[in-house]
Amino acid sequence: MTSSSTAETASKAKRSTSAAAAKAAESSEAVETDVVETAEAPAKKTTAQKAPARKTTRKTAAKKAPAAPKETEVDSDAEEETEENETTKAKSATDTKVEESGGFVFNAAEDDAPAQQVVTAGATADPVKDYLKQIGKVALLNAAQEVELAERIEAGLYAEHKLKGDETITKTKAGRELAIIAQDGRAAKDHLLEANLRLVVSLAKRYTGRGMLFLDLIQEGNLGLIRAVEKFDYAKGYKFSTYATWWIRQAITRAMADQARTIRIPVHMVEVINKLARVQRQMLQDLGREPTPEELSKELDMTPEKVIEVQKYGREPISLHT
Repeated sequence: MTSSSTAETASKAKRSTSAAAAKAAESSEAVETDVVETAEAPAKKTTAQKAPARKTTRKTAAKKAPAAPKETEVDSDAEEETEENETTKAKSATDTKVEESGGFVFNAAEDDAPAQQVVTAGATADPVKDYLKQIGKVALLNAAQEVELAERIEAGLYAEHKLKGDETITKTKAGRELAIIAQDGRAAKDHLLEANLRLVVSLAKRYTGRGMLFLDLIQEGNLGLIRAVEKFDYAKGYKFSTYATWWIRQAITRAMADQARTIRIPVHMVEVINKLARVQRQMLQDLGREPTPEELSKELDMTPEKVIEVQKYGREPISLHT
């Protein structure tokens, strides 16, 4: 009895031990399951939390997309403001530029008449070079062309004379024809003048360094050329350049006599002074020394006293400051 009870007690103990071990294993598995679930739960929560982050990114990107036009608008506004500032500065600079005339200062922008800017194509700092370039564009004339132009000039002068003599003829058909002929004569005169401007330049070069500027000599020579065009007689058969040379030289020498000296000397006395200077230079070369007044008087057919007087007239005045 005792052994059987002991065996039953041992079997019960084994059963209880195995049951306890089974319960312990189940409890450990439950704990591990809880731990795994607990570990996975935050992961899922983290994943769930990341999803809104993506949504936030998308929303932010969606919000940033329309922001680009704003920057463009800001840039365009900035450019417009810059242009307005530059325009304002330009206007202020224009307003600040004033012109002085007769002691009065006025604003150029307030002037009613628009400012005219004269621009010369190909202009340089040398006026002589510009003038020579302009007159070089006109071709030279041959003898036949000079005669043709001279005939047209003569006809134009006659037509002008007829129109001035009778004012009532201007309203008739003949008067209108005379006006056309006169206009053609003026055009021919301009053509003949422009074609011979280079002749004036070549003659004016010989008188440089005598108290007048080169451009002034050219201008005076042009006046003589105009006179030659009006007086030219083509029927005599001479070239126009041969005839015009005398008129050009006369105009230049007259201008030098009137303008080159500080104290004006009459033209006829200037001619005597120039003649005396030529004879004196020639005798200096022939004799090898300065000629005496007596020797000059024999060559010039005047008294020695007159020679001395002319030599005094030819002296240049000296400034008191020298």
